[in-house]
Amino acid sequence: MSYEYSEDGLIEQATQDVLEELGWEVKTAWKKESFGEKGLLGREKKSEVILSRYLKEALRKLNPAIPETAYDQAISLISQKVADQSAGRINKEKYELLKNGVSVSYTNDKGELVKKKLRVFDFHDYTANHFLAVRQFEVLGELYSRRPDVICFVNGIPLVFMELKAHHTDLQNAYNDNLTDYKDTIPHVFNCNAFIILSNGTDAKVGTITSPFKYFLDWKRIEE
Repeated sequence: MSYEYSEDGLIEQATQDVLEELGWEVKTAWKKESFGEKGLLGREKKSEVILSRYLKEALRKLNPAIPETAYDQAISLISQKVADQSAGRINKEKYELLKNGVSVSYTNDKGELVKKKLRVFDFHDYTANHFLAVRQFEVLGELYSRRPDVICFVNGIPLVFMELKAHHTDLQNAYNDNLTDYKDTIPHVFNCNAFIILSNGTDAKVGTITSPFKYFLDWKRIEE
């Protein structure tokens, strides 16, 4: 049986259907991703987890009429890998950038040095942001590559990580066997993470990168 018609694949398809109903654009990267600026996601290589093409579009829209170098500075700061810090600390520092703005500097037409904080998201009108969910997004770490089920990007930032399992799989296995491995092998995919969702199509739990499994909360349905 091919992956697309396996139980795991069907859970992913159901997830895609819900995301599209909510207004997300959904793309499948595995076996379909081309690289480069004109590629499927605009990535140059598999180690990239910030989708710079979409991020730059958002920065231009939210912070108009400034030099391109300022946008490039912001993308570099957001994408920058940090060594010798805990995952929680890195995540907190990236959160501050995303929430409060990214500090950049540039020279204006008068030759004056300008310092400015660039907005990454439109918090006042959520529809002004770009919502993209990518299925089977392959990420290359320091030693190994992994292929998370679904990663949801807002303005090119990977904010939501989804680990999806077959109906009969206990969600603790998704945490112990899969999520723990992802944190070890491709930790940079979680630098800007806001939420982690574990689901088997029947049950779902939501947590953060620092949450032990016991602190992942049940995803409550609006109605049965």
